[in-house]
Amino acid sequence: MLRLETLLCTFSALCFAAKAELKARNCSEVREAFAAKGFSFSHVPLQEIPGEHLRVCPQGNTCCTPEIEDAFGQRSKQEFGNLVDEISHNLRSIFVSRHQKFDEFFLELLENTERSLNEMFVRTYGKPYMQNAEVFENLFAELKRYYTGGNVNLEEMLNDFWSRLLERMFTLLNSQYVITEDYLECISKYTDQLKPFGDVPRKLKAQVTRAFVAARTFVQGLSVGREVAQRVSKVSSTPACMRALTKMSYCPFCQGMPAIKPCKNYCLNVMKGCLANQADLDTEWNHYIDAMLLVAQRLEGPFNIESVMEPIDVKISEAIMNMQDNSAQVSYKVFQGCGQPKPSGMSRSTRGVPDVFNARFRPYNPDERPTTAAGTSLDRLRIIWNTMQHSVVDIKGKLKQSKRFWSSLPEEMCVETRLTAGNTTDGHCWNGHTKGRYFPEVVTDGLTNQVNNPEVNVDITRPDTFIRQQIMALRVMTNKLKNAYNGNDIYFQDTSDEGSGSGSGSGCTEACPTDTDVAASEATLVEADRSEPVGGASSTRMPPPGLLTALVLSVSALHMRWR
Repeated sequence: MLRLETLLCTFSALCFAAKAELKARNCSEVREAFAAKGFSFSHVPLQEIPGEHLRVCPQGNTCCTPEIEDAFGQRSKQEFGNLVDEISHNLRSIFVSRHQKFDEFFLELLENTERSLNEMFVRTYGKPYMQNAEVFENLFAELKRYYTGGNVNLEEMLNDFWSRLLERMFTLLNSQYVITEDYLECISKYTDQLKPFGDVPRKLKAQVTRAFVAARTFVQGLSVGREVAQRVSKVSSTPACMRALTKMSYCPFCQGMPAIKPCKNYCLNVMKGCLANQADLDTEWNHYIDAMLLVAQRLEGPFNIESVMEPIDVKISEAIMNMQDNSAQVSYKVFQGCGQPKPSGMSRSTRGVPDVFNARFRPYNPDERPTTAAGTSLDRLRIIWNTMQHSVVDIKGKLKQSKRFWSSLPEEMCVETRLTAGNTTDGHCWNGHTKGRYFPEVVTDGLTNQVNNPEVNVDITRPDTFIRQQIMALRVMTNKLKNAYNGNDIYFQDTSDEGSGSGSGSGCTEACPTDTDVAASEATLVEADRSEPVGGASSTRMPPPGLLTALVLSVSALHMRWR
């Protein structure tokens, strides 16, 4: 009787084992999972087959064929790229939207400031100003050309503006003499000594330079950050990475366990190996973010571009009054240094005076701010600027959040809601071979630290050239930002101490360069700029008499306003 019971138990155990083995060899669950993933299950066997043909997944009994394994590799690569793109989408959107917002504001501010000055001077000086407005048009054209990335030396351009204004005013104040081109050239040599416009040019130069350098460099910084984020987010997978991704995400299907997810630390090692070069971007990215935050402070401070540009018409008028008050002394010193010019045979009272007195003048009322045809006034720009101040606070917060973005990508990807089974310690996860605990340590970030990565075979002797180009672009931009924070336009600094040289920032109305050719080309740009005439537009040295005579005779009407 006892032997019969023993025999029955043995037979039952064998039957149970046989049923279990039969169930394990059935691939129907895998076929359903394939269909749910969008694969064709025509290549999926009904029962497990020997896996010696597999190149990535374990070679025991399997539900996968070589064709299935290849399809898994392509799908893994695609899903990896899509996931990086998804996680970086918010970062890229921040840089795209903020770049556009700040760029549009700065350009609108420039256009409205020019329009404001033009309308003020038209109402105040009338036809004589309209006939000679190119002096001021050239000023704003050069400011805009600088902001949008032109090779303009702000300091030299502003010096040129005041020199041209001095020449015109001196000629009109001394219309009884013949003022030649050579004589004007002599006058320009004494500009610094004469200071005909008082302290206005010096103060305005400091304010405009700081404001425009900060504004242009900040917008270019946003553009470079946008380009780097967009380019680095388009990841390319090495063959070793593709194998590791396939093994992690899809080899459980071959083992008949399609529902199981990778262990957290296993996923981290795979991602750190696949994103090793991106992690190396992190140090330079953090330096770049710190420099952007510094320049953002300049957009909030006393030299922000709005506070400099809004009263520029008043400041130029103040300079003209200073010239009028000092005209006798200026002329005397010029005559001493350059000699007495030849008489023209015409008195000041007969040269251009009728045009002056035929013009209509009235005192400037500060409450009557100029309004553009589109209904945009400087009052509206103040409202916009208040909004922009909030935008500066906003972008500073976003920039701070983006620090360590690239080194944190593996952690972002290996969360339970995306790839892994979470922080499981009980072995209910895929460890690359079977269902069980994952024992290897998680490697450190960066390319050189992948030498000991147990999951991805990374060649640490061959850094990704594309990523190194982005690191160089960030390094160049960081240098520009640091200089902009100090008010320096590095196009015009002596680069003899810097091996590669440095280039200017730009508003990037066209595509911003972010490759290594930036650093290589900038030394050439420095030399080209120094040989280029400043100012861009040519203008006649001997001006029509109307404008400055009108300014001199009518400035008294404005005198009480600005005194």
